[in-house]
Amino acid sequence: MRAIRRFIVQPVLPEPLKALSKLATNLRWSWNLDTRALFGDIDPALWEEVHHDAFKLLARVPSDRLDILANDKRFLRRLELTVAELDEYLTGDLWFQNWAKDHPEAPRAIGYFSAEFGIAKVLPQYSGGLGILAGDHLKAASDNGVPIIGVGLFYRHGYFRQYLNASGWQQERYPVLDANEMPVTVLRDGEEPALISVDIAGREVKAQIWVVRVGRVPLLMLDTDIDANPGELRGVTDQLYGGNADHRLAQEVLLGVGGVRALREFCRISGHPVPEVYHANEGHAGFLGLERIREYMEAGDDFETALERTRASNVFTTHTPVPAGIDRFSLDRVREQFSGFGPLPIDRVLDLGRETYEGGDPGVYNMAVLGFRAGQRANGVSELHGEVSREMFRGLWPGFAAAEVPIGSVTNGVHHLTWIHPELLNLLQPVVGDSGPQIHDGCDWTALNRVDDQTLWSAKRHMRTAMIEMARERLHASCRVRGMSSDWVDDALNPNVLTFGFARRGASYKRLTLMLSDPERLKRLLNNPTTPIQIVIAGKAHPADDIGKGLIQKMVQFADQEDVRGKIVFLPDYDISLARPLYPGCDVWMNNPLRPLEACGTSGMKAALNGAANLSVRDGWWDEWYDPRFGWEIPSAEGISDPEVRDAREAQFLYEIIENEIVPKFYTRDSHGLPAGWLKMMRDTIQILGPKILASRMVSDYVEKLYTPAAVASRRVEGTAAADLAAWKHKVREAWPKVQVRRVESSLSKRVATGAQVPFGAWVDLDGLDPQDIGVQVVLGEVDADDWLHNLEVVPMTLGETNEEGLSHFSATVQVKDPGSFGWTVRAVPKNPLLSGDVEMGLAAVAPGA
Repeated sequence: MRAIRRFIVQPVLPEPLKALSKLATNLRWSWNLDTRALFGDIDPALWEEVHHDAFKLLARVPSDRLDILANDKRFLRRLELTVAELDEYLTGDLWFQNWAKDHPEAPRAIGYFSAEFGIAKVLPQYSGGLGILAGDHLKAASDNGVPIIGVGLFYRHGYFRQYLNASGWQQERYPVLDANEMPVTVLRDGEEPALISVDIAGREVKAQIWVVRVGRVPLLMLDTDIDANPGELRGVTDQLYGGNADHRLAQEVLLGVGGVRALREFCRISGHPVPEVYHANEGHAGFLGLERIREYMEAGDDFETALERTRASNVFTTHTPVPAGIDRFSLDRVREQFSGFGPLPIDRVLDLGRETYEGGDPGVYNMAVLGFRAGQRANGVSELHGEVSREMFRGLWPGFAAAEVPIGSVTNGVHHLTWIHPELLNLLQPVVGDSGPQIHDGCDWTALNRVDDQTLWSAKRHMRTAMIEMARERLHASCRVRGMSSDWVDDALNPNVLTFGFARRGASYKRLTLMLSDPERLKRLLNNPTTPIQIVIAGKAHPADDIGKGLIQKMVQFADQEDVRGKIVFLPDYDISLARPLYPGCDVWMNNPLRPLEACGTSGMKAALNGAANLSVRDGWWDEWYDPRFGWEIPSAEGISDPEVRDAREAQFLYEIIENEIVPKFYTRDSHGLPAGWLKMMRDTIQILGPKILASRMVSDYVEKLYTPAAVASRRVEGTAAADLAAWKHKVREAWPKVQVRRVESSLSKRVATGAQVPFGAWVDLDGLDPQDIGVQVVLGEVDADDWLHNLEVVPMTLGETNEEGLSHFSATVQVKDPGSFGWTVRAVPKNPLLSGDVEMGLAAVAPGA
């Protein structure tokens, strides 16, 4: 007989221990070592049994143990100090508060929307890198004091759990998650749960709001699995990235439209400042722009005015370098969803996401395009990804070079307090009283200079051993599920052997099986009697991705072969609990995507923070921060068009680097038996690279480069300014087809001496526009064989006379500084102080012949 409902009987905490509940319901315990140690000492065996879950621990700890602790003065004093430290953390001035004292324009609050959040294993609401990044964003925002409110969905099945069948084929299961077993609370309006409602496909769907405390940051998660909805509508939030296109559209409507409404309810009930800035982390949350437009229109604005107010304070981050990674819906499906969406004209709604550019499909609604058009600021997640994104989406800004497309970059970072192994973190503790510039984010990034080689090498061996213990546990469990003998598992992996890690999604462009290109060569590396290597692999393929599943199966079947078994292993169900010991336990982290298809690749950052060298194609973050002190570059054979030939060439590079550089460096020992050269690389990686790849740096970059400018722009379009801007844009767009650069003038000869002052002139037909509405520019740059300009220099020109034909004359003088082959042209662009830049409107009148 099966139960139809569940309930949980929890022990009642004695009065002296009541504060434990406060600690357990704030997820800061998941990254605070002192708080974790406190919970671990409540019941060490139970702490291991619940996999270091403070919330579950308190739900299961025996009453007699609680009675003992309630009379233990030393424990109560630790509890008191831990709670006091949390209170100080939650209320004291941190980086943002100090920064805002000198920057009064800083935003009062920011809404951060994401389809997934990977904060801790106890809240399995993530699938992979995007969710882990979002979780690290919230944790670092909390540590920095940035006033962010997270907004997401609460998935009753989370993402799938992975296991393997006998043949190594990925299988999925979707366990039901019980909110009562998680550190979440329902947002209540008085005694009743606060509900929001959203129209989805013509039916009203209601959602309650779970609130998760992530340090100082509240995370709101919408849940439709409530009695107020009929059965079929309760499943909107059933699975992360599950279902068909209709299901995904329903989830994204709930996230964007419902998320804004949940924010409003939370701020009304809690008194939290209403966000001035709205950040869509990927296109899944793009519909938040439509909801904000609706709010402004309901308050009296017309559509264009409401759009300008919304755009000013919307930030959009794209995480994909491939068109296939973007959510796209049929135009008819979106028309059906948003017809009658308040006073918004459906044609304008459709125009915001329609692919109305060369190479696009005008019958498709593109969520990234919506993000760009509904937001004034956008970014990629590494410098290279910014370049790739500008090229991908340049069609939205015709007439401009790719380098001018207004998509910047903020390189991702990782939350060091989550990902650095505790033993290593202890070595990075500052000396008491020291406050030098090397100390930030609670670490002394030069501390390893005080640590001798033996101590550092011993710490790395401990981390490798802990990872191997975790790996063996998972291998035993996997063998049971697959119906295989596990008599080999206790000898799998060796804590003294050079260990490589590879953990990625199963997407084909990440090339999980590149290392198998020459199986016999790989076997020789694994089985070398004196200088062997070992490889630990993990990763999930999307349930619908049979190609990705095939790659995993190929890897598993190779690892099953008796002559390499236990030396290369695949660990199922890649998640936070697997990742946290995996990164510290590896000596080398491998990443070999097809360049430039990796947006960032933060797993390599987590490994680097634990002293692992990176062995990677120069893609994502590794492209901008690669240095031989931190690892190795796998050359990218991008000039080879045949994919099989390219893979073979890059695999050859991979093998050669391992054989000729990595293995000798690791196994070369000094008179004390220590790899001195390897230990120097560990130190350099942690001390020099480490501070660059922190999530705290990432979040401060967002504050300074995107959030604060967005807040300033939002305030500038208050009152009538937004309507004035909308009317001005309309006027300019109406006139623009007739704006022309008629003639250009220059005394420039074919050869010019370095340092020469060169005059330029142009006659421009403004078609009745005020000269103040137009910026006329000389655009110079290096020129290629096809006369395309690169490395642009844009010089504004000054208005002069107007002739009898009504043409206005503009001029500028430019000093030619560098030798080389250069070209130039003249263009006119809209000019208004409320624009974010020359490119915002995507309008340019370029001189004939350009």
